[in-house]
Amino acid sequence: MTDISMIEAARQRIGSQAIRTPLLSSHFLDEIAGRKIFVKAECLQRTGSFKFRGGWSAVSGLAPDVRQRGVIAFSSGNHAQGVALAAKLHGVPSVIIMPHDAPKIKIENTKAYGAEVVLFDRAKEDRDAIGAKLSQERGLTLIKPFDEPLVIAGQGTVGLEIAEQGKELGIEKAEVLVPCGGGGLTSGIALALDAKAPTYKVRTCEPEKFDDVARSLASGKIERNDALAGSICDAIITPQPGNITFPLMLNLCGKGIAVTEDEALRAMVLAFLRLKIVVEPGGAVALAAALFHGDELEADTLIVVASGGNVDPDVMASALVRFA
Repeated sequence: MTDISMIEAARQRIGSQAIRTPLLSSHFLDEIAGRKIFVKAECLQRTGSFKFRGGWSAVSGLAPDVRQRGVIAFSSGNHAQGVALAAKLHGVPSVIIMPHDAPKIKIENTKAYGAEVVLFDRAKEDRDAIGAKLSQERGLTLIKPFDEPLVIAGQGTVGLEIAEQGKELGIEKAEVLVPCGGGGLTSGIALALDAKAPTYKVRTCEPEKFDDVARSLASGKIERNDALAGSICDAIITPQPGNITFPLMLNLCGKGIAVTEDEALRAMVLAFLRLKIVVEPGGAVALAAALFHGDELEADTLIVVASGGNVDPDVMASALVRFA
C-alpha cells in the first residue's frame, strides 16, 4: 500500500522533471463562491495534467531491466500522455490503449510523445483484457491509471505541494476539492495531506451520472457506474473506484460532490476568463463544485485542483460561445 514515505520517495525520483504548479486566485471567483478559492493549476503540468507525476513515478520505479522492455497503459488521454512522455524520457518503448472516442488532441499528443496507440470501443470492449494480452505477448509492464501504488505515490506529490503552499499562504484549514475518476489523484493527495496538513479535508468531485466514488463513499462499498461512456468529462470516467484507492478515500475523504456537465463547462470558461488558464471539462469539476455547490461545503477556504487542460478546441469554443 502507498504511504507518505512512498510519496516522498516519488518526489525525490521526480525531482525537477515535474513542475511545481501554482495556486491561483481571483476575487471574481471568490465572489461567485462566497468564500476564498485557490486553484492548484495542474493543467500547467507537463503533458497538460497531473498524470505526468504518476507516469514518471511508475516508470522510474521499475527495475532497470524490466523498464527497458517497455511499458503499456490504458487511458482516455491524460494518463496516456504522462506514461508516454515518461517512457520517452527514459528511452523505453510504450504502448497506450485509448478509447476511440477520446479527444483527438489527447490521441495525437500521445502519438507525438512516441507511443504506439491502440484504440478500442469502451462501451463494447474490455480494455483490461486488451492490455493483459498485449502485455503478455510483448513482455511489457502494465502501468495502471490509478490502482497502482507507484502511480498513487506520484500523484500524491500534488498533495505535498498543496501542504507547502497552503502553509506559505497561511491557510490553516481548508477543504481540498479534487476531480475524481478511479481515485489515484484523490487518494494520493489525501495521504499526503493526512501526514502534512491534517486540518485540510479532501472532497471528491465528479460529473452527475458518473459519480461512482460519491455513491461508494456514501454506501461504504464499491459502487459501479451504469454507463461507461457518454460524458464530456471523459478524463475522469471510470467504471468504479479502485480496489486500492477506495479504502484510502473511505478513510480519509469527506462526502463526494457531483456536478452537471453545464456546471463543468461554465467553470472551464470562468477559469479561462478569470485565471487565464485552459482546463478541460473533467479537470474543471472541482472548480464547478466550489463555485456552484456552496451549500455542500463547510470551509471558508477552498483549494481546488484543476487537474488537466487537454481540451479539444471545438469544445472550448462551444463553451465560450454558450457561457462567456
